[in-house]
Amino acid sequence: MTTQPPPTTDEPPLRIDDEDRYGRLRLISWWKQERLAAAKVLVVGAGALGNEVLKNLALVGLGTTYVIDLDVVEPSNLSRSVLFRAEDGGRSKAAVAARRATELNPDVAFIPIHGDVITDVGLGLFAHVDLVIGCLDNREARLWVNRQCWKMGVPWIDAGIQEIQGVVKVFTPPTSACYECTMTERDYQLLNLRYSCPLLKRDEILAGKVPTAPTIASMMAALQVQEALKLVHGMDVSGGSAMVFNGVANQFYTTKLPFREDCLSHETYPSPIAIELGRSATLRELFDAAAREGLAGPMSLGLDRELVEAVECPRCGGRREIMRPRTRVRQSEAVCPECREDARPVVLSAIAEGSPLASRTLAELGIPPFDVVRVDGDGESRFFLLDGDRDRLATGGGGDS
Repeated sequence: MTTQPPPTTDEPPLRIDDEDRYGRLRLISWWKQERLAAAKVLVVGAGALGNEVLKNLALVGLGTTYVIDLDVVEPSNLSRSVLFRAEDGGRSKAAVAARRATELNPDVAFIPIHGDVITDVGLGLFAHVDLVIGCLDNREARLWVNRQCWKMGVPWIDAGIQEIQGVVKVFTPPTSACYECTMTERDYQLLNLRYSCPLLKRDEILAGKVPTAPTIASMMAALQVQEALKLVHGMDVSGGSAMVFNGVANQFYTTKLPFREDCLSHETYPSPIAIELGRSATLRELFDAAAREGLAGPMSLGLDRELVEAVECPRCGGRREIMRPRTRVRQSEAVCPECREDARPVVLSAIAEGSPLASRTLAELGIPPFDVVRVDGDGESRFFLLDGDRDRLATGGGGDS
């Protein structure tokens, strides 16, 4: 009887190296540590879900993670957030979580951004990463992240938790259903409750404090990172689907989300033209750069974030400059200091090249670092990446305050 030699393969022999921190992970047949090391992820939110997501990304050795959060650590976070300690009170959640995640694995980079994802993160960062993981607690931020991801064609994974229930949704633009596809009329009504008649943010409407247990945060964040691992490895995921877990009944099911042909989020941008300008440049300099790229005038800058230029009092005629995105202006700021009447906000969605505001910097006009801006010309539009801000990606503009 002739013994057949073992089949040959181009794969190197598998060796278990207990000195390699990723040695057991490499035993997974499809695992490619080099892909993870090269990957870039944006995590939006550093609360209970975000803590668990960052912990898992550190453990698997994902190369670069940007994490943004607006809030600071509070005592109530300590029962649900694995990366926070009592002595972190009052410090930036993003900065503390990034530092602790780095302690778990110094091989990887965690870059904190202390800010609001709507006003402080440029579209260029969305285009720069391979995927986005949403760890949010409100519809407004989810809708914004969804639209940014769709513009740049970047997949994103959302999760929501309450008590011991949770859901994870995977979105893969441009073909799958998206977050806005699933929004109901009631969702839009609740979203609009955050704003007053003149479209300024109500002072009395605060982000809801949803009760959650640390267990459900761990479970849903684990599902988010597991789907992220599949995306990084080029494996199939079920885009436009939701994984729902009922912790009371221990029931788990997956459902396909409805696709709306007329969904407002299904807007995609072409590849932007990189220009050596940053947000410190003036709007006039941007128009000059657009002209050099062949865009004919008259030109105007389209504003993704509506700008409150000023508030004007209809009673006494007083005018006070604001110059901030609408989502960062509160209703109380529209009260006239002279006659105490409600003033009218002057809200801009575009700025023409003949405007006095053309001499202002892009930062003054509410443009965040590394953004992609749309300049409209004579019958066409061009999209420009503010590449002069690229160096800010290394720091994120965040800090441990």
